[in-house]
Amino acid sequence: TRRSSDLVVVFNNLLSEQECDELIALSEPKLSRSTTVNSATGAFEVHEARTSEGTYFMLGENELCQRIERRIAELVRWPIENGEGLQILRYSNGATYTPHYDYFDPAAPGSATILKTGGNRVGTIVMYLQAPEKGGATTFPDVGLEVAPVKGSAVFFSYANPHPSSKSLHSGAPVTQGEKYVATKWLREKAYR
Repeated sequence: TRRSSDLVVVFNNLLSEQECDELIALSEPKLSRSTTVNSATGAFEVHEARTSEGTYFMLGENELCQRIERRIAELVRWPIENGEGLQILRYSNGATYTPHYDYFDPAAPGSATILKTGGNRVGTIVMYLQAPEKGGATTFPDVGLEVAPVKGSAVFFSYANPHPSSKSLHSGAPVTQGEKYVATKWLREKAYR
């Protein structure tokens, strides 16, 4: 398995409108306040920096997830088993996710437990299931890039090293009108379990 180099790529029409709508419908009954990982303990907790609602699907949980996971694996050339299950997020009016990194800091005390489940994260793909009327871009402050949410499109970014030098700092800009739904897929170094 190869390590990806740091990059940002936008994919148009990664998902069909029907796939977007079906993921939203499957996730809505399970949505709850999104959590972040506490780097000191490794525990998941609600944090003021992340104001979305979300839910997870297990890897290969249903036919739709399997189809999307195969498509992503072929597109970014990364083994299916080295990916976490899809996470669905809903950003209502005013919801945001302040700038953050998706990798786990290996020096943080809580990371050891998380890294046992498949190594560190090395890439992220954010798929836009529903675009808000205004706001909700994915921003990359270190490279001056902003990706507008367009239904069915996705942004992929990789970070070969779990360090700020990867320039993978990103945020979900506030939704200022409407609702945004995204599906996030994280890629790990090794098979995820």
